[in-house]
Amino acid sequence: MTGQVEGKVALVTGGASGIGEAVVELLAKEGATVIATDVDELRGPDVVARLTKAGGKAIFLEQDVTSEERWAEVAAEIAKRYGRLDVLVSNAGIGIAVPSITDMTLADWRKQNAINLDGVFLSVKYSLPLMRKHGGGSIIMMSSLAGLRGAAGLAGYSATKGGVRLFAKSIAMECAAVGDGIRVNSVHPGIIDTPIWGKIPTGAAGAGQNAPIDPEERAKMATPLGRAGRAAEIASGVLYLASDASRYVTGTELVIDGGMNAGAVPRRA
Repeated sequence: MTGQVEGKVALVTGGASGIGEAVVELLAKEGATVIATDVDELRGPDVVARLTKAGGKAIFLEQDVTSEERWAEVAAEIAKRYGRLDVLVSNAGIGIAVPSITDMTLADWRKQNAINLDGVFLSVKYSLPLMRKHGGGSIIMMSSLAGLRGAAGLAGYSATKGGVRLFAKSIAMECAAVGDGIRVNSVHPGIIDTPIWGKIPTGAAGAGQNAPIDPEERAKMATPLGRAGRAAEIASGVLYLASDASRYVTGTELVIDGGMNAGAVPRRA
């Protein structure tokens, strides 16, 4: 099946790399006009150039999702160019790991909250009016397996992703209550092989170094399917929620984690 989001206009935050990049690529391939935003002003345009060369419809806008002023500008640009918004993928996020919550600085706590929670709040605040003007749409918030269960060393991250999970449910109920035709769901990836693993600060506060994390090795030990997921596999789930195939799905969680949340299996030698 092709053209699953043909004619739709989609906004993807954090669209320059990792899961966001895979989502931008797949939505464009399936017929959507995609607005990819990111703080990465170098990689973002390259992603869009590659897609447009292949015949896709996409633009890049630089955006810090924590800036309300920039959100107003992005929403105005979308309204001017397209006059509508059908899909919002609120994907931008960061992860900060520490040996203990007592090692986390207040500055890091606030930074993570600003991107992972404030950014999602602002995405909804400024996208909903555009979506309601056209009569409906789909909001997809990128949470995490860490938003469903606890994780040692990731208490701050889990707090933000758990917040995203319940924020999605609440907005889903708000939209259903007014009958605006907007569905809202959250996606919960497990261990996915993306560049974010090399960007997660670890160690005691002030260490100033990132310990290398191998997602494949972690997944072999922790995931029933025995491997890390791929960004494209998360993008496929996002495509389903963005398309009309999920028109009766709202207020729920799509868990894509290789079975981690279900339980554990014994490993054979």
